[in-house]
Amino acid sequence: MAALDAGNIVIVVTGGDPVDPAHLPDWPAGAVVIAADSGIDRALELGLSVDVAIGDFDSVRPGSLRRVTSDGATVEPHPTAKDATDLELAIDAALRYEPSHVLVIGGHGGRLDHLLANALLLAAPAYAAVTMVAQMGPARVTVIRHHMTLTGPVGDLVTLLALHGGASGVRTEGLVYPLRDEALLPGSTRGVSNELISGTASVSIATGVVVAVQPGQIGTHHQMDPA
Repeated sequence: MAALDAGNIVIVVTGGDPVDPAHLPDWPAGAVVIAADSGIDRALELGLSVDVAIGDFDSVRPGSLRRVTSDGATVEPHPTAKDATDLELAIDAALRYEPSHVLVIGGHGGRLDHLLANALLLAAPAYAAVTMVAQMGPARVTVIRHHMTLTGPVGDLVTLLALHGGASGVRTEGLVYPLRDEALLPGSTRGVSNELISGTASVSIATGVVVAVQPGQIGTHHQMDPA
């Protein structure tokens, strides 16, 4: 992500528990930042300058909303009774900038239904034109539609899950358990708990969409022997 310029990426910050800055990938200075509701609080905690504040603003601290407004952010209010979450509204707003990449920060903690909805949202067909990566606490979620390179420490857990239908022709390089032109089906645990052999791995698919979840833990094959 560090190789991108600011015009190619939009950062979307959403609510939930704070994200440790140590877990975040690099991004170019000057990237557009869109904050969804209490994501405004999270963005300010990370030292980000908010360009667009969006949502029903039922959970953001009033002082945070006033601050980004006074700093020149565009504010897009929405009613509480609406057909899309604040995160979906924010990602839709991000697409107006025609980025190649969207980085979502947050979206974890608190409610399981929100977490599941957020993960499914990232892989929605409406966002097929962009590379979508989310940092949800210590976990990184990468949407794979054709090919992606994953990075992390040796032994980093990697789970591959098919969403919105089956994925075929799944191939991996750099994981303990390789996949060779295999199929992953929604609801299957076939891709759970793989591990990085080195600092990078590649995943490619012929058809479908897969999310790679790296929960931020070392798998059993690479854990240090306590003896």
